Amino acid sequence: MKQAGDYITQEKKEALEKELKELKGPKRKEILENLAYAKSLGDLSENAEYHQTREDQGKLEERIAKIEEILQSAQVVSGGGGDIIEIGSKVVVLKDGEKEEKTYQIVGSEEADMSQGKISNRSPFGKALFGMKKGDKISFETPNGKVNYKIVNVS
Repeated sequence: MKQAGDYITQEKKEALEKELKELKGPKRKEILENLAYAKSLGDLSENAEYHQTREDQGKLEERIAKIEEILQSAQVVSGGGGDIIEIGSKVVVLKDGEKEEKTYQIVGSEEADMSQGKISNRSPFGKALFGMKKGDKISFETPNGKVNYKIVNVS
C-alpha cells in the first residue's frame, strides 16, 4: 500500500454514496424548485433570491462532482489489523514527557478528523507513523518544534 495514495474506508464510501444519492435526488430537486420560484419573481438582474439560489446550485454541483471524483479515484481499504502501520491501523502512542497514551486511526485525507482521533496518512504525524510497528520511536516537525512519540500498540 502506497502511503501517498487516496484511500477511504468502506464506511466512508457508504456515507459518500448516501450523500451523493441525497444530493442528486431530493436536494437537486429542491434547488430547481427554488430556482423556478425565484425566476417567477421577475427582473433577474436585481433578484437576490435568484442569485442566491444559483450560488446554492453551483455549490451543490461542485459537491456532487467532488464526491463522484472521490468515489472513482480513491481505493477502498478494509484497514489495518497487522503489525505494520498502514491505512486503517489503530495506533496507540505515547508522547515524550507525557503519561497518557492516545489512540489514533490512520485514514485517507477525506476522512481525517482529529476530534475523532482520525489522522490523515498525508499529515506529518501520519507520514511519520506509516510503515512503523509496535515499539518504534518516531519524531516529526510541527509548527511548535520537533515532537517524539513511542508506538505502544498497533491493531
